[in-house]
Amino acid sequence: MHNNEDVAVSRRWSELVELLHDRVDTLAGKFITQVREIPEYRESAVDTDEIMLTARETFHRLVNALRSGGSRPGGELDGEFSAALGAKRARSGIPAEALISAVRLDFTILWAELLAIADPADAPMLTSRVDQVWRVVDEFAARTNASYLNERVRMAQEESSIQNEFIARLFSVVNPSAETAAQVADALGVSVDARFGLVAASGSAAALLRTAQGKAATRRNQRLFLRESGDMAYVFWPVPASRAGDDKAVIFTVPQVFADIPCGVAEANGLRGLPKAARTASSLAALLQPADTGPLSANQAWPRLAKRQLAEAGLDLVEEIDAALEPCRGAERERLTEAARHFLQSGSVALTAEGLFCHRNTVLNRLNRFQELTGIDLTVPNQVARLVVAWA
Repeated sequence: MHNNEDVAVSRRWSELVELLHDRVDTLAGKFITQVREIPEYRESAVDTDEIMLTARETFHRLVNALRSGGSRPGGELDGEFSAALGAKRARSGIPAEALISAVRLDFTILWAELLAIADPADAPMLTSRVDQVWRVVDEFAARTNASYLNERVRMAQEESSIQNEFIARLFSVVNPSAETAAQVADALGVSVDARFGLVAASGSAAALLRTAQGKAATRRNQRLFLRESGDMAYVFWPVPASRAGDDKAVIFTVPQVFADIPCGVAEANGLRGLPKAARTASSLAALLQPADTGPLSANQAWPRLAKRQLAEAGLDLVEEIDAALEPCRGAERERLTEAARHFLQSGSVALTAEGLFCHRNTVLNRLNRFQELTGIDLTVPNQVARLVVAWA
C-alpha cells in the first residue's frame, strides 16, 4: 500500500513538472516583470529581449532538472550556460547583489507557479519537494555567481593592465603631449585638466604605499593609481573639484591612507603636469629624515632642497656660520643659536623671550650679537633665508 502511495506521489509530481515545462514562456514573462523592479536591472543597458531569451532558457533548464529529480541542473551543458550567463552579466555592469537577487527570483516564480497549478490535495507532496526545488535553483545561482566573480576578476586584471600601459606612457616623457594626456584620461576615467595629488617613496616606505593603494582601490569612492619605476613607487589621484557655486578653493589634502607613510608629496594641474610632480615628489622623498613620519611637501622641505642644491654647487652655509661663531666662548654660542632658532619660528621678540624665559632686552642683545658675528640680520628676509637653509 505504501509503495502504491509513493508511486502515486511521484506520478503527480511528474505531472506538475510537465505542466511547468509547458509554461516556460509564462515563467519568463513573470521574471521580466519582477526583475525590472530591481533598480540596477531597470537602469541597465541590458536589452529586455535578451533578458527574456535568457529567462526562457534558464527556466527550461531548471524544469528539466526537476524533471530528472537531480540537484544538478542539466548536467555539463547547464554548467556552460550558467558560466556564460554570469560572465555576460559581469560585462554588462550588473552589480553582484543585483545578479543574485535576479537569480533567486527563479525560485520564487517557480514555487508560486507550482502552487498555482497544484490542487489542495497536493499540499503534503509539495511540502516534501520544496527542498529539491530550492537545491536546483541554489546550485544554478552558485554556478552563475562563481562565473560572474571570475569574470569580474578577469575584467579588473585587464583594466589594470591597460591602465598601467597608459600610465607608463604618460610618465615616459618629461612633457607629455595633449594627445597622450587625453588618451590616458580616457583610459583612467578622469578629467585631463583635473588637479592631481601625487606621493612618492622608495624602499620600505614604497612597500607601504603599494599596500595602502591596494586597500584603497577596493573602495569605489577612492581613485588611486599606482606607478612603479625601479625602487620608487608613485601613487596619484584626482583632487575633487569644488562644488558649483562654492567660491572657496578646494584645499589639497593627502588621502588618509597615506597620512602615516614617510613620502614626498606634490601637486599637478592636469595630467600633463604629473611627470614634473613625480620628479618633485621623488626629490622630496630623498630628503626624508628619521623624524619624518608622514608626507613631506615642498612647503615644508624647501630649505632642505635648497641646502642640497647649494651643497652640490660646493657652497656649505653651515660651515660658514660655524666659522663665524667660532669666537664665542663658553655657553655663548649655545645661547645665541638658541635665540636665533626661536626667533626664526615666530619672528617675534616677545614670543622668543617667553619661550626662553628671559627678558626681551636679553633676546635683543643676543640677536644683535649673532648679527655682529655672522653678518645675518634676522629682520631682513633675504639674509634670514640663508640661515633657514643652513639649519634645515
